[in-house]
Amino acid sequence: MLTLNFTPFPVLTTPRLMLRQMVPADAEDLFAMRSDPQVMQYIPRPLATSVKDAAEHIEMMAGLIAKNELLNWGMALRDTNQLVGTIGFFRLQPEHFRADVGYMLNPRWQGQGLMQEAVGAALDYGFQTLRLHSVAAIIDPRNGASARVLERSGFVREGYFRENEFFNGQFLDTVYYSLLESGRS
Repeated sequence: MLTLNFTPFPVLTTPRLMLRQMVPADAEDLFAMRSDPQVMQYIPRPLATSVKDAAEHIEMMAGLIAKNELLNWGMALRDTNQLVGTIGFFRLQPEHFRADVGYMLNPRWQGQGLMQEAVGAALDYGFQTLRLHSVAAIIDPRNGASARVLERSGFVREGYFRENEFFNGQFLDTVYYSLLESGRS
């Protein structure tokens, strides 16, 4: 079984990003994403309705990180420290050496390869430092951009589940991807 300890919080860097713990000052940038229907269209969660909602989300995530129940980074531009997205490991299963990865990116910064950088850094940390054996990603099948990020990162589409989630009065399909540590190139 894995032993997880996210204290001190692991800060990761890529050529253009710093993956760092979110702080209360990030609430406005997080609210801009979590309240945007375009950002949230493939994420079955309610839209944030206030900056206070985003601040409470940051606080809730910090509590779960402190308990080593998940690991969530704010994706900040290295040159300005502006929060442009989030990425993290959720549904950690230390007994199975497994986690799910999830992410979001402000539309202003999409199409520039930033998410590919962030996914690569998170996977390196997950496999090399946390010693994960496998990472899964569950996405909406309509989210072609996310599928491309995963496939470029070496993930394999494992299954398509029809109407297996219920959100906002409708049943939604999901696609499961996975990546084994031995499958990374």
